[in-house]
Amino acid sequence: MISLTTLFDDVKLPTISAVAHALIETLDDDDASARNVAAIIARDPALTAKLMRLANSARFGSRRNVSSLDEAISLAGMAHIRTLALATCFSDAFPALPGLDSDEFWKSSMACAGYAKWLAGGIGLDGSEAWLAGMMLRLGELLVYQVDPTTFAAIEQLPHLPGGRWEREQRLLGLSEGQITAELGRRWNFPDKIVRALENSSDPMAGHPFCQLGGIIHLASLLADTPSDDPAILDTLPAEVVDTLRLSREWMSVRFPSHASFSAEP
Repeated sequence: MISLTTLFDDVKLPTISAVAHALIETLDDDDASARNVAAIIARDPALTAKLMRLANSARFGSRRNVSSLDEAISLAGMAHIRTLALATCFSDAFPALPGLDSDEFWKSSMACAGYAKWLAGGIGLDGSEAWLAGMMLRLGELLVYQVDPTTFAAIEQLPHLPGGRWEREQRLLGLSEGQITAELGRRWNFPDKIVRALENSSDPMAGHPFCQLGGIIHLASLLADTPSDDPAILDTLPAEVVDTLRLSREWMSVRFPSHASFSAEP
């Protein structure tokens, strides 16, 4: 077993760029404008270039050439572009690790983010915040790798059954990936609501008061670990969490998105 303090004493904290920190600050700023966000992103030419390539990809949905960040934001919205920029910063902050299937890891994170955004829409929560929290959830695992690659390998053993990682993390570490990522988010100065959601993600019913966003991330992670386009998979979700969130089962079944739709961007 390991404590959060011990883990973070032994780990080299991933460094995110000044641009990422500036974007994080806008998450809690109700006065942040699209112009502010575009100006922050523009400080990093490489990040800007990546976003522009995505903005002109088929998955972005634009039928015309997008030639500037301002245009991309006007088409997709400030929150969408900001979360996409932060996701790019996260992936850049963590180098490829031997023994880790990076492609699977980031696809799983994208799926969790996508399901979180979808579920948040079902109860009127901010979809961008849900997407960001879902995207961050598994980052804690990458810190475990630094401290104990053997334990990391045991946690990552296949197959990835829904909830399996949480069980192995608690058994081997006494911590969940969400708790570790929450501490990382705290040190990166993320808003308290996202930190709390991550802390509660593996066992949302244990939190008092109940954290809606934590419940959303819990369900999204289970769905991400069960790549299926069959709405019947919704019946496997924990009823207590679904009911506490007041999610409509009919709405979920009718609107259930394809797993593949989350593979590239928020």
